[in-house]
Amino acid sequence: MSVTIGLSTASVYPESTAHAFGYAASLGYDAVEVMVGMDALSQQTTAVAELADHHGLPVSAVHAPCLLFTQRVWGTEPWGKLERSAEMAAGLGAPVVVVHPPFRWQKDYAAGFVDGIAALEESTGIAFAVENMYPWRASSRRRVAKGMEMYVPGWDPSEESYAHLTLDLSHAAIAGSDVVAMADRMGPRLRHVHLTDGSGSAKDEHLVPGRGTTGAAALLRHLAAAGFDGDIVLEINTRRCTTQAEREADLRESLEFARAHFGVPAR
Repeated sequence: MSVTIGLSTASVYPESTAHAFGYAASLGYDAVEVMVGMDALSQQTTAVAELADHHGLPVSAVHAPCLLFTQRVWGTEPWGKLERSAEMAAGLGAPVVVVHPPFRWQKDYAAGFVDGIAALEESTGIAFAVENMYPWRASSRRRVAKGMEMYVPGWDPSEESYAHLTLDLSHAAIAGSDVVAMADRMGPRLRHVHLTDGSGSAKDEHLVPGRGTTGAAALLRHLAAAGFDGDIVLEINTRRCTTQAEREADLRESLEFARAHFGVPAR
């Protein structure tokens, strides 16, 4: 498997999924990860397939709608959401579905999550790469010393028996996790990387890689030396960009950072 440098459609929000494919194609990304969200187009396999074909870009992964603000996308039943995500991935030729661990209040879903993910992988042939999250903590100056555990079985999926994992650097920054150590714990189960950055604040910042303190460059060099052969996807926050030119500059900088430090030639 050759490593691809992809762009998450979440990186261009509030612009659309269609805009994300346009940016990815013009800047030279290898693939696109589709975040299934409020954008109606992101929920339609046929529409996404037409975009992929038009721009000549494969879809490397589908991100299931499991964020707080996508709780009602594709209904409210969590296993149904994952089944639909697998159907979309299969329809697009994407081998991976990215999924977050359940929230604590999703008790029935959480109770059978580890075994349920394994069963879905067996029945669909799609890899469900469970993403690292973080303890929730106060964002004020009186930050709590230990965060609240809001994910079950836990925010660190390397501690469970999942076959495939996603490493997100912004989430690791909030948790105060050493990303190289986390990658080593994940070992060959690490299938997918959300390349971004964070400063260590309580906010999920998703900075352009290199603008935070997580050691994004060191992680990329470590993964390259270790023979990582999964997917690297830029998932950054460009909501503060006031023009398309500013957003394009951040997306270009992120791609160049990934290629330079992992050693992947331009497409």
